[in-house]
Amino acid sequence: MRPSLDRYFMEIAYLVASRSTCLRNQVGAVIVKEKQILSTGYNGAPSGLPHCLDIGCLREQLKVPSGERHELCRAVHAEQNAIVQAAKHGVSIKGGTIYTTHQPCIMCSKMIINAGLVRVVYGQSYADENGIRYLEEAGIKIDYFPLE
Repeated sequence: MRPSLDRYFMEIAYLVASRSTCLRNQVGAVIVKEKQILSTGYNGAPSGLPHCLDIGCLREQLKVPSGERHELCRAVHAEQNAIVQAAKHGVSIKGGTIYTTHQPCIMCSKMIINAGLVRVVYGQSYADENGIRYLEEAGIKIDYFPLE
């Protein structure tokens, strides 16, 4: 059976997440416009720096709860990486949709808003509810699409 476009792109986001180097959550993101994939991203250390898989997780060591103290995280979030990759390669994502395995945090939501994305489709909830509130306030269309 042919999957819907939302299922298709969300399944790709989960495949992208399999490249994650985070010890806590494997997150993937896919940015799409006019049914075409423009960019992907997964959470992991900045290019050229050691990954949490290799050196451990400071947030785990400090027992920081999920959704708090994002600035301590070594990783760049999946949504951020997808937006940065598009910018790095000169690809306009304005007017696009981002499919992400997890609900965006507040930092990612700010970037999504400023990048001009118009829709967020996510598959799992996240401890930081402020991100969703920002997206709603900005008029971004939000769809919860869990894969079952």
